[in-house]
Amino acid sequence: MPSRTDDSLRTVAVALVANLAAALAKVLAAMFTGSSAMWAEAFHAFADSGNQVLLLLAQRRSGRPPDEQHPLGHGRAAYFWALIAAMGVFAIGAVLSVHQGIEGLFHRQPILSFRIAYLVLFVSSCLDGVSLVQAQRQLTREAQELERTFLEHLDLSSDPVVRAVFAEDAAALVGNLIAAVGIALHQVTGSAMSDGIAAIMVGILLGFVAFQLAARNGDILIGGQVSAALRGRIGKMIVAQPGIVAVTELVVTFIGPRQAWVVARVAIDQAMSGASVEKLVRAAEEVLKRKSPVIARVDLVPRGHSN
Repeated sequence: MPSRTDDSLRTVAVALVANLAAALAKVLAAMFTGSSAMWAEAFHAFADSGNQVLLLLAQRRSGRPPDEQHPLGHGRAAYFWALIAAMGVFAIGAVLSVHQGIEGLFHRQPILSFRIAYLVLFVSSCLDGVSLVQAQRQLTREAQELERTFLEHLDLSSDPVVRAVFAEDAAALVGNLIAAVGIALHQVTGSAMSDGIAAIMVGILLGFVAFQLAARNGDILIGGQVSAALRGRIGKMIVAQPGIVAVTELVVTFIGPRQAWVVARVAIDQAMSGASVEKLVRAAEEVLKRKSPVIARVDLVPRGHSN
């Protein structure tokens, strides 16, 4: 699926550039203003940038062809590196943000320039918005091709890269809003407590996103099946093949982004000879792969059928 791979690479590249620019702006603003919420957002942006680097690595490693040690290819490497990114980089960002917020509560410092803080958060939101739109467009195109709603596809997509970018950018926009509210309350009330609380909330947001992304990638890595709707469609395609009268067992798992492995026990018309059954099975496997670009490998195990 080269076109989809190119789309994912483009999405990650846009996100990486946007997040690096936002991270540098936020860390400078945090140093100048002394805002705990701004420091938390700087950690957030650097966590996003580190995550994008690992996602690029995931994309590269998962695209390697099958070899003797990996006959199903290296597609699941995408989920491994995406899992590392979620639990490593994001978790570190969450811990640093919460720590910064707690420090802000105990050592309250006045913000030196509210104007700079608001300006940097606005610019960062624009950058995050550009990246979010890129990820949203890719997800929307894929959802339309698979006849899903956008939210269904966001939940069920087998591509950990674009899903992670969308989640990160959405969280970045929410984080900017939280920081802006915390800073505004500081400006209105004169108390730095709201700034520290905002930093803690940013950390909690990062932790929540990390957990959600890690859970999905972990489920695929341990062999979780594709959605019931997709299994149902594949089952109907199998039964539609001449000579196959029923599917007695069906397992469909992802072996990489947009790469499904279908293993099925099928009941065959007993009137067919052994040579015909073998020919039927091979033909059916090829038909399934042609009809669904998601199916990368099919293994049909024939069983006799009695009327």
